[in-house]
Amino acid sequence: MEAMDETTARLDHDRQRRTGIPEVVLCERKSPDQVVAIVRRFMEREGRAIATRVRDDQAAPLLEAFPQGHHNPLARIFTVGNIPEPAGMPIGVVCAGTSDVPVAEEAHEMLRALGHPVVRHDDVGVAGVHRTLAILPSLEPCLAVIAVAGMEGALASVLAGLIRQPVIAVPTSVGYGASLGGLAALLTMMNSCAPGISVVNIDAGFSAACVAHKFAAAFSGNGVKPA
Repeated sequence: MEAMDETTARLDHDRQRRTGIPEVVLCERKSPDQVVAIVRRFMEREGRAIATRVRDDQAAPLLEAFPQGHHNPLARIFTVGNIPEPAGMPIGVVCAGTSDVPVAEEAHEMLRALGHPVVRHDDVGVAGVHRTLAILPSLEPCLAVIAVAGMEGALASVLAGLIRQPVIAVPTSVGYGASLGGLAALLTMMNSCAPGISVVNIDAGFSAACVAHKFAAAFSGNGVKPA
């Protein structure tokens, strides 16, 4: 852990060793100058940096400071440096509707930054359940499946009742008034009668990717071991 500097950030350069996941810069409520300074410190110490929830006013200075970096505006993620090549079993990322795509894209982009191949399907929600059924064969090679859905959030339950892989459910804030900003989908996913579902927070594609990454590490025998 480092002492504070002008960014007021105490960066955790040991997190990758302890947890298997590097510290990631959450850009919300940070100034563009703070974000650039933090990313620069990660690059100097570790040779890579990942930033999430990147605003447009932060993306431009990041790309100016690190022109070799990659910005995905839909996912709101910026990566730069030694990003691993995709390897191992793929992770599935599926979303119910096109309104859920930004959250699915956040999960997808974070998996890419952590070195995972992805099987991706959008707009396969249960309102047209034939679409859900049609993608099942492509999910067979996957280690786990991230299911992103708003409204009533039924996609995760349907998938968990049909596939052998663990399902990581991501409720989104998509929906009309009674969806309560994603709370209805969250409660549906948490109260599912289909076993084998884990649930992350509303719109938390990043968190779902981290859970899938830990599943993959444990499956491959590369999980975190006591120091």
